[in-house]
This record gives sequence, C-alpha cells and structure tokens, in this order.
Amino acid sequence: MVIVMQDHANPEDIEEAIHQVKAMGYGVNLSRGDERTVIGILGDERALDWEHLELLPGVEQVVRILKPYKLASRESRPERTIVRIGPVAIGGNEIVLIAGPCAVESREQIIETAKAVKKAGAHMLRGGAFKPRSSPYSFQGMAEEGLKLLAEAREATGLPVVTEVMAPEQLGMVIEYSDMLQIGARNMQNFPLLQAAGKSGHPVLLKRGNSATVEEWLMAAEYLLSNGNTRVVLCERGIRTFETATRNTTDINAIPVIKHHSHLPVIDDPSHAAGDWRYVTSISLAAIAGGADGLIVEVHNQPAKAMSDSAQALTPEKFIELMQRARRVAAAVERSI
Repeated sequence: MVIVMQDHANPEDIEEAIHQVKAMGYGVNLSRGDERTVIGILGDERALDWEHLELLPGVEQVVRILKPYKLASRESRPERTIVRIGPVAIGGNEIVLIAGPCAVESREQIIETAKAVKKAGAHMLRGGAFKPRSSPYSFQGMAEEGLKLLAEAREATGLPVVTEVMAPEQLGMVIEYSDMLQIGARNMQNFPLLQAAGKSGHPVLLKRGNSATVEEWLMAAEYLLSNGNTRVVLCERGIRTFETATRNTTDINAIPVIKHHSHLPVIDDPSHAAGDWRYVTSISLAAIAGGADGLIVEVHNQPAKAMSDSAQALTPEKFIELMQRARRVAAAVERSI
C-alpha cells in the first residue's frame, strides 16, 4: 500500500502521515518525485486502516498494492528510476553500452580491451574478477588482483567499472575497486548477499536467474530496495527453455513487462543468452527495439585465447559494427546512444 501526497502537501503533512503509519506498526519508504511524494507502507497491509489515512491532511489517495514487490512496483514510484554511476545515467533516454571481457585475465588484455570499447563508444567497462563456473576445475578469476586491474583500466579510460560479487564477505573488497556491483544469475536468490548489497547503497546490476519468473526477479530486487538501496538496474540474460540451439533463450517479452510493472531500469545481456558471438548483434538490436535501457556485451581483444566464454565474445571490430547498427535502431525508437 502507498500513500500518494498532494502536490501542495507541506513537510508537516508528510511527517504526520509517516508518524501515523509507524504508530500502526508498519515500516515506511519515502519516495520524492518531481510532482508527488509517495510514502510506501511496508508490511502486511490487510489489517491496515487505510480509510483513516485518506483523511489525513495533504493526502491525495491511498493505493492498495496487491503485488508482493511493493517498492519495485510502478504504484510506489510512477516515475521511472534513473540510476547514476559517475557520469553514466541508466534509465533515461540514452541507451547505455557496457562492454568488456567475461573475465580479467591479464593487465594487457583488460587495458587493451577497455581502450577498444571506449573508442567504439561504450559507456562502462565490464569484467569478472570472481567467476562462478559450472566446473570447479575451470578458471575462477584473478580475485583481488583482477579488481586492481579493472581499477587500472578505469584510470586509463575513464569508464566506470561493473564487476560481479559472489558473497557478502567480498562486498567491501569489490566496492573498493568498482563502481557497480553485479549480482549474477546464480546468486539472484542469494538472500544474504542481496541484503548486504542493499545495505551497502552501492549501485547494483541484478541479473535474472536462468529459471526465474519476472515476479521472482522483481522480488529479488525488492530485497535490495527494502534494505535501502534505490540504485538497482535489472538485467535480462536469457532463460532456460527446451531450446538447445542457443545457450539460453532471450526473453524479449520481459523488457516491456518489467517497464509496465516496475520503475527500475532494465538492460539486456545478449552474450550470455546466445552463447555464440554470431547472434549477439541481432539480439542486441531486438532488445533495443523492445525498450531496453542498455546492453552488457562481452568483448575480448583476442576471443580465441579467452579463458572463459570465448565463443560468445565479440572482437573489438565486431563491437564497432554492433555500435553502428545499434545507433540506427535507437534512433528509430526515438532514443540515443
């Protein structure tokens, strides 16, 4: 349930409404928009005396929310959220391109790739220092040394860095070197990690689990929001279906569905969905046409030598081609890159 305040409500009216809600034993989440202030009510709303709240001074209406994701819903925040990471804004009219290798493998590799994607027009740099792999014998990442190399690449290019965190005890280290936390598909329902990342306040890129419904995905985001973190970006990265022609199946439907039900920005990961670089550009263009606020694409300076996911990585030259075509599709849907 949310309380929508009138556009002329004064600070005293807002504080009184918050006081009344807390006196009833509920938590609150305050959202100040350009035109309205909305007070989200946290807790089981079935026993709440909402008619009493509608009579308070400055209250325009009380809206009952039946969706379980209260803070992530459009009802709690009608305006779309724009998440800012340094000079980058995700969720506005400009489509954001995040590019880089699956994993940091060496100083030469990450610096060379970072400079290449920067030159092509990317807005942010991706790269894994910790790599969750299906096999315990596969390359697991360079850990803190990889984080240091990402920070060095940021210094060389000015690109903000997004990298994966896998456990609550890694948070402090990853935050020290990165500008945005990535919570991967395998950890979408790692609730201690979600709670800790929420309390950190650091921007989070939350990937959809490969068998998760949209509601389960938004409920994972709710963990971040309910712990105080409003800088959350969702990432569709393909779901598991019966189809085996690609690594996963890109759920283009999820992009407009998310935008209808939630105020949070949503981007697409065509690389993990396809598992094959030959399909990445086409999926990227479809995601942009579908309303995605950005793309996160794997680019490697020498994909044939990559230590993980080599088949899905674009070369810098192929990434330039993607950028050129993406700009044309973005313009066609009245957006920019």
